[in-house]
Amino acid sequence: MARYVVATVDEIPPGGRKIVEVAGRSIGVFNIGGEFYALRNSCPHQGGALCEGRLSGLLLATVPGEYTYSRRGEILRCPWHGWEFDVKTGQSWFDPARTRVRSYPVQVAEGKELAESQGPQKGPYVAETYEVTVERQYVLVEIP
Repeated sequence: MARYVVATVDEIPPGGRKIVEVAGRSIGVFNIGGEFYALRNSCPHQGGALCEGRLSGLLLATVPGEYTYSRRGEILRCPWHGWEFDVKTGQSWFDPARTRVRSYPVQVAEGKELAESQGPQKGPYVAETYEVTVERQYVLVEIP
């Protein structure tokens, strides 16, 4: 599974999102309470730009007239027809048994870790080198 750097952590503040192109796919990366999630930017209903939709919460009622609003900012509504999806899982609230939007694993990695993991293999010759430090954290999306 290939990993792609899509942003620095500070580019997507809590409650924010960034829509990126990765491996020919449009993907929305969301920060919900400091955790990152990625969804394909295409509503399975009619292909609307799902990740451009409004984030809201979930309204539940145990008895008529008594409502509880929960999961604020975790439910994504398609801007075309209002179909709702759980940002954390991609599950639809309209038809949870059959409809979902593709979600992708997301990691946060230190810049130093990325530089070490993606560098070339060492060869027999060594040149003079200098210490380089990378101090930011990066958001990575995995695409199968």
